[in-house]
Amino acid sequence: MLNWLLVFVPVAIGLEFLAPQQHLFIFLAAALAVLPLAGWMSRATEHLAEKSGDGVGGLLNATFGNAAELIIAFAALRAGLYDVVKASIAGSIVGNILLVLGAAMLAGGLRHSEQTYNAAGARSEATLLTLAAIALILPATYNNLVGTQSENGLWFISIAISIVLLIVYVLFLVFSLGSHKVLFTGSIQGTEEEHHESWPVSKALLILAISTAAIAWVSEILVGAIEPTAHEFGLNRVFVGVFIVAILGNAAEHATAISAAMKNRMDLSMSIAIGSSVQVALFVAPVLVLASLWIGPAPMDLLFATGLVVSILLSVLITSQVAGDGRSDWLKGVQLLAVYFILGITFFFAPSLPAP
Repeated sequence: MLNWLLVFVPVAIGLEFLAPQQHLFIFLAAALAVLPLAGWMSRATEHLAEKSGDGVGGLLNATFGNAAELIIAFAALRAGLYDVVKASIAGSIVGNILLVLGAAMLAGGLRHSEQTYNAAGARSEATLLTLAAIALILPATYNNLVGTQSENGLWFISIAISIVLLIVYVLFLVFSLGSHKVLFTGSIQGTEEEHHESWPVSKALLILAISTAAIAWVSEILVGAIEPTAHEFGLNRVFVGVFIVAILGNAAEHATAISAAMKNRMDLSMSIAIGSSVQVALFVAPVLVLASLWIGPAPMDLLFATGLVVSILLSVLITSQVAGDGRSDWLKGVQLLAVYFILGITFFFAPSLPAP
């Protein structure tokens, strides 16, 4: 356990209030503080999964893991930083299905030669990601066809698509937790003997809530320090949003998914990684679009820069190929990670993405 890193939680908060100009030290302290908090979130989620099954456990982890990102996005909405919001949305989708799932498959595959999971459930979630990719492509297509006269129509289309995505997400919850929950309960509950006392549900929920609130606070400090720190190193804002913010914001998913995979619980890993991307695409993004009608200086649309749309589409395509057969090994993890690093290299050397 990395509990000793919890000392960086008050350090990061203290630096934020006492030395706000020390952006690099605030960034480092906040980044280190996220790690043990993510570890506690991981433990709480695993105990809940033991009580409720891998499907519900993965959903809970995705929900609490995305809570910090949603809070940060609301802060960016109020400031009108829509490019940062869109980059973080794209980064969360890409990061979860490439980095988190890839690292989980690699770590699990190095310990177990081959792992299995419910292929039907994975394909169902992958299909939802394809739906999300289509929803992001169409506003860009509409904008290219209509041009500068598309602003009002683009807002209407974005709101309508957001409502459709939210409806689909609610129906997916009914499908995965109700009518077809057998597809998401997990085909393997772990082959390793784990000698630990199971937490009561109330204790696990309390620790999950506390760690989520702490991660949200520390993450907000972290994001506030990222942009000036990145500016010192000459990094563009899109790269920061898509990769740096997404990696740190998804620390909880990283910890839980990798830990579950190493315990041969790939159903839980798949539910966390792909499920988190589904939740960002079908719930977080639409909620932010609708919320911008009230809390933003202007409505936010679903018009993503071409580079972001292409990245999401390519990530969804390879994930659908890798996750559709119900088995995983370390090579599949390497393939997903390779795509993520290729995208990262491309975004790193791009001075900035053109406006959509």
